[in-house]
Amino acid sequence: NGEKSNAILVLHALSGDAHAAGYHRNAKKPGWWDEMVGPGKAFDTDKYFLICSNVLGGCRGTTGPSSINPATHKPFGLEFPIITIGDIVNVQTHLIDHLGIDKLLAVAGGSMGGMQTVEWFVSHPERIRAAIPIATTTKHSPQQIAFNEVGRQAIMADPHWKDGNYYDGSPPAKGLAVARMVGHITYMSDKSMAQKFGRQLKGEKQSFKFTADFEVEGYLHYRGDDFVKRFDANSYLYITKAMDLYDAARGKH
Repeated sequence: NGEKSNAILVLHALSGDAHAAGYHRNAKKPGWWDEMVGPGKAFDTDKYFLICSNVLGGCRGTTGPSSINPATHKPFGLEFPIITIGDIVNVQTHLIDHLGIDKLLAVAGGSMGGMQTVEWFVSHPERIRAAIPIATTTKHSPQQIAFNEVGRQAIMADPHWKDGNYYDGSPPAKGLAVARMVGHITYMSDKSMAQKFGRQLKGEKQSFKFTADFEVEGYLHYRGDDFVKRFDANSYLYITKAMDLYDAARGKH
C-alpha cells in the first residue's frame, strides 16, 4: 500500500526457494506455500504485500557455493565462507531496505524459515510488528545435529563430491539423495509414517531383494531422487550447518 505498512516477509525452509506461491513461467507446479498464499487465503494477497527471497548460501538465486567466485572465475565450492542464520537474515534486511520498507507487518516461516523468523525477532525487533514461527526451534537438539551430520557425511562420501569441486563433472547425486532421505525421516513422526504408509507393499508380494518393496521405501527414494534435480550438494552442507550452529538464546546466530 501507499504507506508500505502491509508487507509480510515469508521465509522458506531448507528445500524451498523464492517461489512461494502461484505458477511461474514454465513451472510444472505451484510454489511451496500455495495453499497459504494468495487472494482469499491465510496470507491474503488482496490485503498484504508478500515478499519471499532465496536464502544466502542456497542455489536458487542468492549467492552460494555454486556461484562464481570473482577472484577465480570458478564456482566457490568450499571457498565459500561458513554462513549463519544471522547472515541469512542480514541479507534479507538489505532487501527490505532496498524496497524502502521501514517496518514489516510480519515475518513468517516454518522449519528453517521459522529459525529465520526467530532471528528477526531477536536481532531486528524494531523492524517487525509480528513474528510467526512455525514448526521450528530456537536451537537444534543433539539428535537433530546428529542426523544432519549423517546427511553431510553421505554427501562427502560420494566419490563425485571431490572436496566440493564437482561443478565441471557429475554431482554427488547419490550422496545428496541419501542425505535427503535421512533428513525427510526426521520431518515425520513415527505415528504419521504409520498412518501414511503402514507396512504396505508396493507390489503384490515382497521380492526379498534389496529393492524398494515397501511404500515408505519408495517414497524416500522418490524424495531423494527428486531433490538432486533441483538442489546443490554444497548448499546442503552449508545450510544444514547454519541450522545446527543457530542458538537464539546464547547469541550464536
